[in-house]
Amino acid sequence: MRRAFIILALFAVCAFGQQAIKVGFIAPLTGPAAADGFSALQSALLAVDYINAHGGINGVPLELVYYDDALSPDQAAALTRKLIEGDKVVAVVSGSYSSTSRAAAAVCQELKVPFVAAYAVHPSIVQVGEYAFRVGMAAQIQGRIGGYFAVRELGAKRIAFLIMNNDFGISLAQAFKDAATSLGATIVYEKRYPVGETEFRDYLTAIKAADPDLLYAPGYYNEAANITRQFRELGLRCWLMGDEGYDSPKYLELAGPAANGVFITTDLDRDSRRPITQFFLKAYEERTGIPADMVGASAFDAVMIVAHVLRQAGTDPKAFIVYLAELKNFEDAATGPILMFQERTAVRPMQIQIVLNGKFRHFYEYGPEEPIIYYTYP
Repeated sequence: MRRAFIILALFAVCAFGQQAIKVGFIAPLTGPAAADGFSALQSALLAVDYINAHGGINGVPLELVYYDDALSPDQAAALTRKLIEGDKVVAVVSGSYSSTSRAAAAVCQELKVPFVAAYAVHPSIVQVGEYAFRVGMAAQIQGRIGGYFAVRELGAKRIAFLIMNNDFGISLAQAFKDAATSLGATIVYEKRYPVGETEFRDYLTAIKAADPDLLYAPGYYNEAANITRQFRELGLRCWLMGDEGYDSPKYLELAGPAANGVFITTDLDRDSRRPITQFFLKAYEERTGIPADMVGASAFDAVMIVAHVLRQAGTDPKAFIVYLAELKNFEDAATGPILMFQERTAVRPMQIQIVLNGKFRHFYEYGPEEPIIYYTYP
């Protein structure tokens, strides 16, 4: 009996002392998207701490190897290759935007290493091949839900579009437009603006003259805050709706009181009572001193899902992607539950949040009973 105990103890020591399993991570830690990069990285590290505090990967610690992609697709591709060939990671998670995530996904597909995008929305990311997955809701679904909500719940019949001219903004706006017009809405104004734009008054003056019921303005938090403030300054009398790019404490800070009453589509419900969601929200704020956002929650979830698959399927790349493609009802996600993966993109309840008194609050949820959260209609 004593001999058996010693053998078990030695086995446990050996297992605990094994070299860590490495997962790669890229995020824009410098440059115009640094706030999102910070959120993504801190949340990914929080997930690693949580995973290791709960036994790691079957007793072996998980290690996050991370680099700054600086929002450069070329840099993202080079760093992904470095993670795989130099650092010997078993999977790569992107805490970055669509252009950089697409570049990283292509390298992972070439080298046959699993890739998981945390929140990048463009459809082309998962279309690179069977090794590319996405945890965040795709643009086709998020935009479609926004369009349905605008027409069905807000009664918008005349809709204006002010669209960030990149993969993110265009893909969201197209899905929104398709859904809204299918329900009888009319497009009364549509313009694209360049990333980094700060002056929107000319656009908004023309929108005011078009007299819409709702303005849909997909973009990132900096541009969104400027649109919101100038929208209020010019006295537009219509709904203002954005997307997950608004879902940041920086948006609330920059937009100030003007943000009150703005609707957004997002994966994160801050009013959820799910234990893992409340753990993430509390632990992130304790770790960073600022409230959590959708970007962080999605990065947390991406690492949590990678760890779960590693526990169940091991580090073999083919076994990993087969298991992940078939994963259903994953509960350990701050934005969850993740119901399934469809076309290698997570399907989950989708949130409509409203800004009230400087905070994002729950307003509406599209759940599994709503066919619009899936890629195809039943």
